[in-house]
Amino acid sequence: MPGTNPAEAEEPAEPRDLVVLLLALTVVSGVVDAVSFLGLGDVFVANMTGNLVFFGFAAAGQIGHSILPSLTAIAAFLVGAFTGGRLSRRAHGRVLLRRATMLQAVPVTLAVVVSAIFGNSGRPVAEVLIVLLGFAMGLQNAAAREIGLADLQTTVFTRTVTALAADAKPAGGKGSRPGRKLTVIGAILLGAFAGGLLQLHVATWAALTLALALIVTVSVVLRLRGDDDAA
Repeated sequence: MPGTNPAEAEEPAEPRDLVVLLLALTVVSGVVDAVSFLGLGDVFVANMTGNLVFFGFAAAGQIGHSILPSLTAIAAFLVGAFTGGRLSRRAHGRVLLRRATMLQAVPVTLAVVVSAIFGNSGRPVAEVLIVLLGFAMGLQNAAAREIGLADLQTTVFTRTVTALAADAKPAGGKGSRPGRKLTVIGAILLGAFAGGLLQLHVATWAALTLALALIVTVSVVLRLRGDDDAA
């Protein structure tokens, strides 16, 4: 169409509320990874790349690092992602995110209760928390992937940093959405900072309560909006 900016044609306007809600869930990713890494034994429940690397270290004979937490996290994440995939066959957009966060709140609530009662001492308790949180984050990632907003997968930090640099105009790129990419990075950092503070200076249950509050807020906001984009 004459006079149309090609960059604008390639980047249609996106629902601002979904952008904000997915950023809130990106903060959740930082919080729960702070809890898992600092409190559950050098393991990630949101970003799986780290677990694969840890698995390699342990297999190579790194002293003091167990393979079990990484395997548990990956397995739980896969089950959560599978569940999210099933949900995405029946709903899309806001409806999918609402259903996913409602379901995600269940294991995170259980994790809050378990950590409040038992703390995170002892391998069995830690493994239970890893299962609950890994499932929750796999579900979240599957929903975010299905929604498909650019640069808002809620956990993929490496890809976001790569896109920020590679898409920059000095690199010959279009410089598309640098503000969003920086905001995503900031959201992960904010979540890790807040989760780390609560994990190190208060308790595991406090950090997980923050994550739960964000998840519930997202779910409630979507519920109040109604199913105007029903599947």
